[in-house]
Amino acid sequence: MGDEVKLPDLLRAGAVINDVKGNTLDEVFADIETRLELPAGYDKKLVVSELLAREKILSTAVGNGIAIPHTRKSILNSEADQRLIVCYLANSLDMDAPDGLKVSVFFILLTKSTQVHSCALSDLARLVGNGTFRHFLDTRPDLDSLLAKMREYDL
Repeated sequence: MGDEVKLPDLLRAGAVINDVKGNTLDEVFADIETRLELPAGYDKKLVVSELLAREKILSTAVGNGIAIPHTRKSILNSEADQRLIVCYLANSLDMDAPDGLKVSVFFILLTKSTQVHSCALSDLARLVGNGTFRHFLDTRPDLDSLLAKMREYDL
């Protein structure tokens, strides 16, 4: 993903959020908002509102039970604030995925740089396209386990 920011860097800056509650997209994002940790100066309500607005335009579900929510435009002030947040949903959601499967894992991507965004999406697509990695996600791994698995894929 270029020389500066790699997917594991984004994940280390982010978090893993387990057991996200909700039976609708609005409810899921409301729970994420209460548990989301952002650098000082960011309004969680605005960030989640932008994620939800993007989702209502076009689903970010990519298939295999995975969605990659992101905003339509950068709302970050600094590249140092970029992050990846992995959310394991308590209840799978129908998000009109291309394969028709319900979504149980979100990879929330918050970037400032278009280049980092594009490279992160590419790396995420490679990861979630790998059956072994998808099965690994079924175990709902913690942050350290995810980082270790990413190292296996040279990310």
